[in-house]
Amino acid sequence: MSRGYKTSKKKRTNYIYYCADGTRFVITPGENGVTEADIELLHSMDDKEVDEQRRYDYRVVAHLDAYRDGDDEDAADRNKYLADETENPEHIMIQAEEEAEHQDKLDKLRKALERLLPQQKELYSKVYLEKCTKTEIAAAEGVTEAAIRGRLKKLYSRLKTLMA
Repeated sequence: MSRGYKTSKKKRTNYIYYCADGTRFVITPGENGVTEADIELLHSMDDKEVDEQRRYDYRVVAHLDAYRDGDDEDAADRNKYLADETENPEHIMIQAEEEAEHQDKLDKLRKALERLLPQQKELYSKVYLEKCTKTEIAAAEGVTEAAIRGRLKKLYSRLKTLMA
């Protein structure tokens, strides 16, 4: 017979054993050579049994055949334990296509950057790699911010042309 609960710490002064026929034996420390350590050991064994029973109760207790429709088809919508959402072939294909497109755009950008004028490469580097503002670039070069905006506009149109 499996136990369904643990004896509280306050009531562990003795040990009560129930036989299969329902008879009850009380084991008390100091009687028949029983020590408090023996009582503690018996309670710890019961605790272990209760813990194992709780783990067993929380497991999935369903048969795989329960996840079939009447027409003997899988009922994956009702089987959350067997459904595998991680390997969706459509999602994998879309992701591969998106990565290929992204890589293609990066290659085009790399080739377009190689064909820029040295001043345009420097401006691109300051804006996108060094994260400088238009005001900072204008101050460093001794020109107006409007001049930097104009250069950036020409840079964007040149990159757009080269990447097309």
